[in-house]
Amino acid sequence: MWKEFKAFITRGNVIDLAVGVIIGSAFTAIVKSLVSTLINPLIGIFIGGIDFSKMAYTVGSAKFKYGSFINSVISFLITAFVVFLLVKAINKIMPRKEVTPKETKTEHLLMEIRDELKASNNHDKGPQA
Repeated sequence: MWKEFKAFITRGNVIDLAVGVIIGSAFTAIVKSLVSTLINPLIGIFIGGIDFSKMAYTVGSAKFKYGSFINSVISFLITAFVVFLLVKAINKIMPRKEVTPKETKTEHLLMEIRDELKASNNHDKGPQA
C-alpha cells in the first residue's frame, strides 16, 4: 500500500496540482490586496467615495454585508481575467501539438477501395477532349 501511495503522490499531475494550488492561494492574497487597496478606492472616487466593504443592509437583527460580496465579485473578475491572460500567453508561447489519429485497418481498406473506384471511373471515361 505504501508503494502505491508513493507512486500516486510522485506522479507529475499530483505535484503540478499541488504547485498550482499553492501559487493560486498566494495569487489570491495579491488580488485581494489589489482590490481592497487600489481598485475599490478608485471606484469609490467615481461613485462618490463609497467604501464597498462597509455597505450593509439590516433587517431586524440580521446584517447583510453585500459590500463584502461586491469586493469578492471584483476579486473574482480580476483573478479570472489574469488567468485568461496567462493562458492566452502560454498558448502563444507553446503552440499546440496536432494529434493525428492512427488510421485503422478498416479505414485504410476503405481508402484503397475509394482510390481504386476513382481510378476505374477516370479510366472508363477515356481521354477528354
